[in-house]
Amino acid sequence: MRGMSEPAQPSISHEAAFGPATPYRDVTCGDLRAGDEGRDVRIAGWVHRRRDHGRLHFIDLRDRYGLTQLVINEAESPEAAQVASRVRPEFVLQVQGTVARRHAGSENADLETGDIEVKVREITILSEAETPPFYINEPDAPVDESLRLRYRYLDIRRRPMLERLLLRSKLVQAIRECHHRAGFVEVETPILLKSTPEGARDFIVPSRLQPGSVYALPQSPQQLKQLLMVAGMDRYFQIARCFRDEDLRGDRQPEFTQLDLEMSFVDEQRVMDFVEAMIVEVSAAVVPDRPIQQLPFPRIDYHDAIERFGSDKPDLRFGMELVDLAPALAAFGETGFKVFDEALAAGGRVKAIVAPGMGESSRSQIDELVSFVRRFGAKGLAHVSVAADGTAHSPIAKFLGDERIAAIVKTATGQPGDLILIVADADHERVADVLGRLRQDLGLRLGLADENVLAYCWVMHFPMYQWEADLGRWHATHNPFSGVVPEDEKLLVTASGDAYKPSHADPAGRARAMQYDIALNGWELGGGSVRIHKRALLERSFALQGYTLEQMNELFGGILEAFDYGAPPHGGIAMGIDRWAALFSHQTNIREVMAFPKTQSGTDLMLGSPSLPELEQYSDLGLRFVGVEPAVEPGKDKAAQ
Repeated sequence: MRGMSEPAQPSISHEAAFGPATPYRDVTCGDLRAGDEGRDVRIAGWVHRRRDHGRLHFIDLRDRYGLTQLVINEAESPEAAQVASRVRPEFVLQVQGTVARRHAGSENADLETGDIEVKVREITILSEAETPPFYINEPDAPVDESLRLRYRYLDIRRRPMLERLLLRSKLVQAIRECHHRAGFVEVETPILLKSTPEGARDFIVPSRLQPGSVYALPQSPQQLKQLLMVAGMDRYFQIARCFRDEDLRGDRQPEFTQLDLEMSFVDEQRVMDFVEAMIVEVSAAVVPDRPIQQLPFPRIDYHDAIERFGSDKPDLRFGMELVDLAPALAAFGETGFKVFDEALAAGGRVKAIVAPGMGESSRSQIDELVSFVRRFGAKGLAHVSVAADGTAHSPIAKFLGDERIAAIVKTATGQPGDLILIVADADHERVADVLGRLRQDLGLRLGLADENVLAYCWVMHFPMYQWEADLGRWHATHNPFSGVVPEDEKLLVTASGDAYKPSHADPAGRARAMQYDIALNGWELGGGSVRIHKRALLERSFALQGYTLEQMNELFGGILEAFDYGAPPHGGIAMGIDRWAALFSHQTNIREVMAFPKTQSGTDLMLGSPSLPELEQYSDLGLRFVGVEPAVEPGKDKAAQ
C-alpha cells in the first residue's frame, strides 16, 4: 500500500552538502588556479589590501582558505569601480567575475592563487568595517598582547594565528582518527563534578537546586575514566576540557584541553607502547617535515633524569648534562672553599654543567648568570673558564689550587673556550633544579637545540610520595590513584583504619610509582600511570596521605565502592593538547594556540570576564557576598588585629 511505503529520501549531492558553495560564493579565496582561466565565479571574503591605479582598482580578497587578487576596470565595469572606490580594509565583499591569467611577470609565486586574478563585473558590500586597532595585513608587525586579546576575533584573521588554530584542529583530528582505529570508545564525562583533591584548587559552582552545596569543575576526568574501566569499556578516550584554579604561566591556563585515555588489562609497557605509536602517527600526520630525534623514545628512570639533566622533563636535543664534581674534589680532601666543603659535609652536592663557547664571557655576563640561579634558590654560582690554549682560570682558584681546578676541568670534560658553571648546596634537589633550569636556558640561548627536531622521551618510576612536613603526611607526587611498582608494594604496609598516623620515617617514602611522563623538547607533554585497582591497597595509600576512613568514603567513596565489584588492572595517560599544539607550532606560550585564552591574571579582555553577578543570581543560589578579608596592616600581626 502506498500509505505504508517508506518516505522518499531527499537526494543531496556530496558537493552540495560539503563543498564551499553557498548563496554568496561558489569558490573560496584559495581555490582558483591557472586551469580555471575563463571560468565565471562568485567569491566572498574580507578586503586584505586595495590599490588604485587610475582607472584600474586592485583588491586582495581574503578568507580562511587563501587570497585572490581582484581587478576592476572602470571602463569595463563602471558600477563595480564606483563601489570599489568606497571599500576599505576589512570590508566584507561578494564579487562576481571571470578568472583570467595574470600578465607575464606579474605572477606572485608566494600565493597558491598567484597565477590568476578575477576580473570583476559586480561588487556587493556585505559589511563595512571600522579601521582595525592593528594591521591585519601585516602579520609580522609587533602588536601588544593585551590589544591582541582584546580584539581576538581580529587577531585570528592574521595568518600566523589562523595557521596555528588550523594546526591545532589537524592535531585533534589526527588524535581522534588514531584512537578510533585502535578500538577506543570516545566518551564524554560530566563537567559538573564533586570536588576531590587533584593537586590544584578547584573552580566551584554553587547549586541552586541543592542550596549550600557546590559542584566542582573537573581538573581531570581521573575517577570517571577509571570507573569506565570498571564498567567494562576496555578502551576509552576523550578530548577533555579541564579546569584548574592556579597561577598562570606560559604552559598553563585556567581552562585547558587534554587527550585523556585509559586501557584495561594492561601493564606499563603496553600503555607506553600504544601511546608512543600514537604520538609517532600523530606527529607524522600534523608536522611531517619535523623529524623525531630517536625511535623508540628514550626511557629514563626519574632519578637518572634528575641526576643527568636536573629535570623530570629533560630536553634531549642537546647534551650539557650535569656532572658530579664530588669524587674529583674528595680525592684532595677538604677543598678550603667553604661553600663546597659545607655542602659536601651536609650530604649535599657540588655539580656543574659546561657551557660551550662561553669561556670568554664578560663580568656582566657572569653576573647575569649568577642572578639567574639566585632566582631559583642558589646561594651563588662558581665558574671556571677554559681559555683557547687550554689553560683554566677561576676566581676560586685561590681557594682550590691548580690541581683541583684541573681535576674539575677533566671531570667536566671542559674544552678550550668552554665555561664550567658550578652550584653547591646541602639540598641536593635544589642543586639539580637550579642547574637544570640553567641548562635549559643556556641550551636555547646558545642555539644548541635544533628547533625543528621533536625530541620525545619517557621519564619513569617517579617517587610514589613526597613528605609534607607542615601537614605531617605523605603527598602523592602525581595523583592519588597511581599504582606502586609491584616489588615496592611491601613498603606501603600500614596499620589499618584511623589508628595509623603517617610518619616521615615510613618506608613508603622509598616506594616508586608505576608513573610515566612523556616529555617533548623540555616540556612535560603528558603524564599517566598504571592505577591501583584493589580497594585494600588504595585505602592503604590514602591512609599514608593522611586520610581517615571517614574522609576516604566522603571524598573517594564512589571509586572505592566500585572496586568492590571487580576492577580490571588498568592504566592510561593524559596529554596536554594546548602544549602539544604550541610545541608543534614553535610557540613558548599556549595562549598562541588557543582561540580565546585568558591573560596572566585569568581575565578575558574581549568579553570582560570574570564579572560581577546580578544580585538576583546571588539570591537564587542562597548566597551573599561578604567581601574579601582586608590585608594585614604593615608591621602588625594578623592575629592581633
